Amino acid sequence: MPDLFDQTPQTKADGPRPLADRLRPRKLSEVIGQAKVLSPEGPLGAMLASGSLSSLILWGPPGVGKTTIARLLADETDLTFVQISAIFTGVPDLRKVFEAAKMRRQNGKGTLLFVDEIHRFNKAQQDGFLPYMEDGTILLVGATTENPSFELNAAVMSRAQVIVLERLSLIDLELLAQRAEKELGRALPLKGEAREAMLEMADGDGRALLNLIEQVAAWKGDAHLTRDQLSQRLMRRAAKYDKSGEEHYNLISALHKSVRGSDPDAALYWFARMLEGGEDPRFLARRITRMAVEDIGLADPQAQDICLQSWQTYERLGSPEGELALAQAVVYLALAPKSNGVYVAYKAARAAAKQTGSEPPPKHILNAPTKMMKEIGYGSGYAYDHDAEDGFSGQNYFPETMKRPVWYAPPERGFERELKKRIEYFAKLRAKRQGD
Repeated sequence: MPDLFDQTPQTKADGPRPLADRLRPRKLSEVIGQAKVLSPEGPLGAMLASGSLSSLILWGPPGVGKTTIARLLADETDLTFVQISAIFTGVPDLRKVFEAAKMRRQNGKGTLLFVDEIHRFNKAQQDGFLPYMEDGTILLVGATTENPSFELNAAVMSRAQVIVLERLSLIDLELLAQRAEKELGRALPLKGEAREAMLEMADGDGRALLNLIEQVAAWKGDAHLTRDQLSQRLMRRAAKYDKSGEEHYNLISALHKSVRGSDPDAALYWFARMLEGGEDPRFLARRITRMAVEDIGLADPQAQDICLQSWQTYERLGSPEGELALAQAVVYLALAPKSNGVYVAYKAARAAAKQTGSEPPPKHILNAPTKMMKEIGYGSGYAYDHDAEDGFSGQNYFPETMKRPVWYAPPERGFERELKKRIEYFAKLRAKRQGD
């Protein structure tokens, strides 16, 4: 896989080289967009300053310099750089790599083994790195676009430090575009708005941007293109989204928390991002309904009905019209009063049910369909609430050995204001009945 940058002078023997290859940095200070980890205060900067580089997992989206950083780390530490890809490397190939690293070590030379797409290796293959990491035969630098805590073995994770690399900002991409123009020897034939559109099309991927720049630079003509003209000639890079991977969970978390935070615009944005990424609207309908139950509850009992109706509307209309019904539900939930009162009470009740085990109900609320059951006290002393004053007997309905708890405490929001009044009303009546 090509690195992001290279500033090695091109010779005739080299032949044509992609712009991304020609602009690869020669030192870490030239890497764009990763100052947080490469600065003297960052983890990699501190390691290099102390002369104690450890095995690493470089985690970040495509085109942010993972391969480049690994190669330059090898240069900085005088290690032999060896690159493999988990996609194309099998067990026999790994054995050869380890044997070569052993021979290098015997000759006093260390090896930095860079493994691209390391998450593609299975558990057994990942375990194969461990003895060579432990005895110093290799210094492992793995690169992954997936969350390593999900994809890598705990044993590998415990022996390596995870370094998080960030997608390139528009400022980073503009700096990269300026470097490319310097290398090409001319400015790109784009108007300001078109240049901004090109940077946006790269979607934080430096390699993608340099590929776009090569296309633009190859076009004939002196006229500067507008945004619309550029969009006609170039395709926007597909948004990063994996319906079964971490990005899926990141975006649904963002949607859920935006709804909980009563921000309809942010909620609509993340909802749209998931749809644009190809998410199944039925999954979103299910999660939206869950939000109504978990975060709104009885503060607005209508919220759940609106979610179910929007789900049903989607099933009848399909895409894209049905997605508008789901969007309406998202906005309604974002603006609805929030309460997790029932959710908290339910979890407390479940915990108590698990703790108290098989405690029986009090006998006075048990049915007594047989004579024997009546004789042993089933149903004895039960007060029929409809016959009581105010339709409320105030009897105990918990196990006799269990102290009466208070789990449901509705907040002063939405419809639960009324429920709070009812709870307080019945609490007073219960105290009065028990005092009589």
